[in-house]
Amino acid sequence: MSSDAKPETGARRPTSWLAGALRPWVPIMTGEGRPLIWCWLYVFCVLCSYYVIRPIRDAMGIDGGVRNLQWLFSATLVCMLLANLPFAALARRLPRTRFIAIAYRFFIVNLLVFAILLSLGSHEQSIWIGRVFFVWVSVFNLFVVSVFWELVVDTFDDEQGRRLFALMAAGATLGAIVGAAVTATLNHLFGPVGLLVLSAILLEVSVRCVRRIAPVHRRSSHFRSEFTAIGGTVLAGISRTIRSPYLASICVYILLFSMASTTLYFEQANVIHRTFASGSSRVTFFATLDFVGNLLTLLMQILVTGHIIRRFGVTLTLVLIPALSAVGFAFVALWSTFSTVVVFSLLRRAGNFAIARPTREILFTKLDREDKYKAKSFIDTVIYRAGDQIGAWTYAGFESIGMSGGGMAIVAMLLSLLWLMNSLWLGRRHESGVIPAGPMEG
Repeated sequence: MSSDAKPETGARRPTSWLAGALRPWVPIMTGEGRPLIWCWLYVFCVLCSYYVIRPIRDAMGIDGGVRNLQWLFSATLVCMLLANLPFAALARRLPRTRFIAIAYRFFIVNLLVFAILLSLGSHEQSIWIGRVFFVWVSVFNLFVVSVFWELVVDTFDDEQGRRLFALMAAGATLGAIVGAAVTATLNHLFGPVGLLVLSAILLEVSVRCVRRIAPVHRRSSHFRSEFTAIGGTVLAGISRTIRSPYLASICVYILLFSMASTTLYFEQANVIHRTFASGSSRVTFFATLDFVGNLLTLLMQILVTGHIIRRFGVTLTLVLIPALSAVGFAFVALWSTFSTVVVFSLLRRAGNFAIARPTREILFTKLDREDKYKAKSFIDTVIYRAGDQIGAWTYAGFESIGMSGGGMAIVAMLLSLLWLMNSLWLGRRHESGVIPAGPMEG
């Protein structure tokens, strides 16, 4: 943990015009305004970049065959495991601003390579390029978003997180809205190749934002000034997660969330495959779905999220989305129609990004610095995709024995109830201030 002294929360004073503009929703204190603006722009560009290409990924996944999706999820988990080691090695050796720049520019190069391959490949080759792209995007999106939140939970403390994380999540949502809208409106004009290039440009802008955060951070007495390498061992993220009951419980939270999400994703893919015949119409529908879902998320983040966290605390806020999921899957079990699946998917996605994600990030604010980068990265990427993997093959297994979508929704409802109980334990432990950690490594 940082040894830098922090002023008491009560000693902070509201900052100037930004505080006045945002006071109806969240109080901004002295020294928080400029870092908050650059963090907000950073995550806006990252999510905009991702949502420009997300509908392309989803459409390519269906074009390659809905029944092949579980194999793509398996490949994603393997790639995530392989990518985690060099990721941890970079985090160990480099200051975080340098680390973020190298990681993001690696992804930028990848995007440009995919743009070239898609422009030169034949129709048959594009199927396989699409499958590889599906896996790559599934790795890319978790890493780039996880890196943002790692920076944020290392920059802001628990009290600041309760006030500011929902506002940052709103920046992410606005970026997602713009990205989805761009793809929905420009897909027919520019095609996948042009959109991939645009995604790369947005990612480069996010790198420039990180560079602006660093000097602002150093000048502010309210933030940590740790710009040295994280240190530790390459495998520390795995070993520290296993040895800490608190981190292991966060793993369970992520696994149950991801398994339920994958079940809903497959059910949604099936109904969309039956409803829309062409790949282009699917890209447009996915982009429209993303746009509507993210607009709903933004409204929730602006109007309710901060108030809920501050009024009801971490525990009650953390259990809201598991409870919604249990009720939603019960409805899907009874009425597994296109409208039911799509509406539930929209509500659950909005609830996750507006309420569950900012609250979940607060859980990491009380951990030490190495856990915030290494253990958090391992949980956000490998554990998340392990949940996808389990959910995908469980869905495929149940489907192979003739279980209907309604039957699988019942299984997902039971998982959501377990998720709810896990959320209660995590929230209570966090609010108690007693964070059980595993043995520290030398």
